[in-house]
Amino acid sequence: MNLRSATFTPEMGFELLHAACRAAGLDPGGAHLLRHHTNAVYRLVHQPVVVKITRPGSGRERSTRTVAVAEVLTRTGVPTVQLWPGLNQPIAVADSYATFWMAVDVTRGPAAADLAEPLRRLHDLDPEVVPALPELDPFGAIADSLTRPTVLDSHDLGFLQDYAGQLAEDYATLDFERPSCLIHGDAHHSNMLVGPDGPVLADWESARQGPPEWDLVTVAVHCRRFDHPLSEYEEFATQYGRDIHTWPGYRILAAVRELRMITTNSWKSTPGSTAAEEVIHRTAALRRGDDERIWRLL
Repeated sequence: MNLRSATFTPEMGFELLHAACRAAGLDPGGAHLLRHHTNAVYRLVHQPVVVKITRPGSGRERSTRTVAVAEVLTRTGVPTVQLWPGLNQPIAVADSYATFWMAVDVTRGPAAADLAEPLRRLHDLDPEVVPALPELDPFGAIADSLTRPTVLDSHDLGFLQDYAGQLAEDYATLDFERPSCLIHGDAHHSNMLVGPDGPVLADWESARQGPPEWDLVTVAVHCRRFDHPLSEYEEFATQYGRDIHTWPGYRILAAVRELRMITTNSWKSTPGSTAAEEVIHRTAALRRGDDERIWRLL
């Protein structure tokens, strides 16, 4: 298989995994595929290692930033997954990039409150120790998604483009209460692992400089859209020390966050798949003005 030009399939991912592990001196035999979406993620069985591999043709800059962020968080004591030691990461393999992480033996599923202390410590980091990162640009990501091949038709795409334009105007009026800081960028249940030593944040590809409200509204949106009990969010807000619902800009920022979730999944989803169907349903609900619809997790 020509790894440089082949479609990023699970089969291709395993070839990339074997090449990356050879370069790292690790054994990929019997590895389990954990996820295959934005990245391919594998758990090795002969070493306690999780390997994350980017899509071919992308990921160098993002992977390099991710490694830099993880190293700073480890030094400063922010609860995070740890890089596998002794490697110069990321490792290039064909047109992809691999990072290697110490596996966490999960003891239970995460709750929203598990995000509170790690996020609070992240947002309170001294700016002097934070690596140089791009500023959060939600509308740049939304615009990029809307130019890619997508499961949505031209009618829906036109609606989302107009909606994004209106939201961009609203977003420009927001008065954030705290200065820009290091944010996770995609803080929700699936990016939190609870192991024997407690909760740790994972998946730092979306880390940016930005308003902490972005992380807080992400938690609130996920709790609401994916039907978590209200008490779960309330416990998070209590432990973090702030309820984002009381901020005047909440509804605008929540709408921006949800639009980004819809547009990102519109190009990542395979036509005809359950994920594609969910994206179409989310868009239809948005057109109807139905902001109470429970979403299916993708």
